[in-house]
Amino acid sequence: MQPWAVMNAHTATYWPLALYVALVLALIGGLLVLSHLLGQRHREQATGDPFESGIVPVGSGRLRFPVRFYLVGVLFVIFDLEAVFIFAWAVAAREVGWTGYVEMLVFIGVLVAALAYLWRIGALDWWQERGREDT
Repeated sequence: MQPWAVMNAHTATYWPLALYVALVLALIGGLLVLSHLLGQRHREQATGDPFESGIVPVGSGRLRFPVRFYLVGVLFVIFDLEAVFIFAWAVAAREVGWTGYVEMLVFIGVLVAALAYLWRIGALDWWQERGREDT
């Protein structure tokens, strides 16, 4: 095969990608130009401030949240991820057979044990007495 034939074969496979990139760049450029031409121009007191799109800030942006908010967030992410594993097992349940079923029972058992532990230590108790500070 001639070197120019190989070059033409490669360019023949990449021209749709080049056309797609050119169209995407043209679309982005067109949208930016169109929004500049048709967009509103106003200048108010706090428009240039980097806080909530022109809303005048009130108070400090540094709020202290109790640890419970973060704990509930982390627990949600952990248990939500386990739901993804259970769903994947449910999709492939016929292929994995009884071995997969037993493994999933062990997995769910570990999840239930972790949930019981969290419940017992009070990690899920939102309304605790305020004797100790959470922050």
